[in-house]
Amino acid sequence: MAYYQCMILKMKILTIMIEPKIIHINEPKLTFGFNQQMEDPRDGLTLFGAFSKNKHLGQISIGIIGSKEQREYTRSYLRKIHKPVVSEESDIARPYFPGLESTFGISINMDAIREIDVPRNSIDEYLQYTDGHQRVYNLTNLFADKLIKYLKEEEIPVTVWFVAIPDEVYQFGRQKSKIPKSAGNKTFGLRKKERVPSAIFLFDEMNELRDAYDFEINFHNQLKAKLLNEKIVTQIIRESTIAYESLWTDLEKIKYEKKFDTAKAWNICTTLYYKSGGLPWKLGEVRQNVCYLGLVYKQIDQSIDKKNACCAAQMFLDSGDGMVFRGNIGPWYNPATKEFHITKMDASNLLSMSLESFKEKSETGNYPNEIFIHSKTYFDDEEWEGFCEAANGKSKIIGVRIKDDNTFKLYRDFSYCVPRGTALIVTEKFAFLWTKGFIPRIQTQLGLETPNPISVEVIRGNKDIEIVCKDILALTKLNYNACIFADGAPVTLRFADSIGEVLTAGRSIKSEVLPFKHYL
Repeated sequence: MAYYQCMILKMKILTIMIEPKIIHINEPKLTFGFNQQMEDPRDGLTLFGAFSKNKHLGQISIGIIGSKEQREYTRSYLRKIHKPVVSEESDIARPYFPGLESTFGISINMDAIREIDVPRNSIDEYLQYTDGHQRVYNLTNLFADKLIKYLKEEEIPVTVWFVAIPDEVYQFGRQKSKIPKSAGNKTFGLRKKERVPSAIFLFDEMNELRDAYDFEINFHNQLKAKLLNEKIVTQIIRESTIAYESLWTDLEKIKYEKKFDTAKAWNICTTLYYKSGGLPWKLGEVRQNVCYLGLVYKQIDQSIDKKNACCAAQMFLDSGDGMVFRGNIGPWYNPATKEFHITKMDASNLLSMSLESFKEKSETGNYPNEIFIHSKTYFDDEEWEGFCEAANGKSKIIGVRIKDDNTFKLYRDFSYCVPRGTALIVTEKFAFLWTKGFIPRIQTQLGLETPNPISVEVIRGNKDIEIVCKDILALTKLNYNACIFADGAPVTLRFADSIGEVLTAGRSIKSEVLPFKHYL
């Protein structure tokens, strides 16, 4: 016990001390069709179907955009996932996939799929641009312009677009990516001092070149950002993810990749069901009328003032569905402390939008009884006053700081590491929680190494730390962008970085309050 006391002093946790204790939180259950509950989403979907199976069923409208070859790969894969997908080797951690219609009750009419062609020679032309900004800007325009044109000119609506891309777009569409040297490469662009908005050019062509530098070098984020205003839902899919057997020649590599066929089918179909309007599952033991809000901050790299950052919030209802609210851009970043803090007014506006949206979507038409604000940093007095002002007379608010922590590891004398759900309660407001660890259901652990915990601290307001940890563990099971047993981080913060990157992918990106699916 002296070890724990020494550890507490080192961390300088200025809260009421209690005797440190280790507890185990039972694995949270999820609710599926017929209101049945299971721990593993794949078990629940296989046995009972999706939670919204009676509301979202039948044929869905799908589109595919890409070059001819990539569209054919996607069509072939969509036919494949209508049938069971079974691994050659039995693995309890990678169960078989029963098929799209058998699992989710939805299907795709292959004859009714809308297709948009993106000529491969146009993609290859832009892949020869040595300037990363110009390369990714033009590649995303190839897809975004055609999708927006379809939305405005065609009458048949498409719920979800599959964006089928060759591997080269993924490989050379990221930060710090460089194309191989070639005689056909095209080298042009602007120098850094010419990229600022105040630079004046005599020729329109130069101004057009400058537009590319308003965007981040990331194909995924830039495409999502350009489509936000039009509310176009997409699922980007790489050719090697679904057609590796046709693309690769290394038999050993192909054999190894086959192990993940069932996992890919589960992930892609779960995401498709969610993005097309369904709710795969919801929390089983959710506390009614409770709202969870994750704060998102992203420093704006293109800004001359490095303090400038974008702020947003992800709100998750007790049903499990989520919305994203974009706040203002301002000097929220402090280089000295490396923390983000917003003004009282911005904090009040952000929480007010969240509360009103919750009330609108709530079955009872009321504000939440409690709202938990999750952040990776502390809240300063000014921004907390703003949150309190917005919640006054409506909801009780609790501020929780959640961070990855490598202060220490916890070992035990068994073949596997500590079980997921282990918590070390250090004080009345501070605990370490193992969201990764050994899982009896799948007879293995999440991750390959001895897991680190996350630190959980109630820094504003009051709430039993054990209840807070229980909620956070449950929120690790709300990732609808995959179909896995659980994540290592709660959904309130799991996608914080990627959402922030989409919102700041371009200077002129504007978006209203949108469902979570537009950012995935």
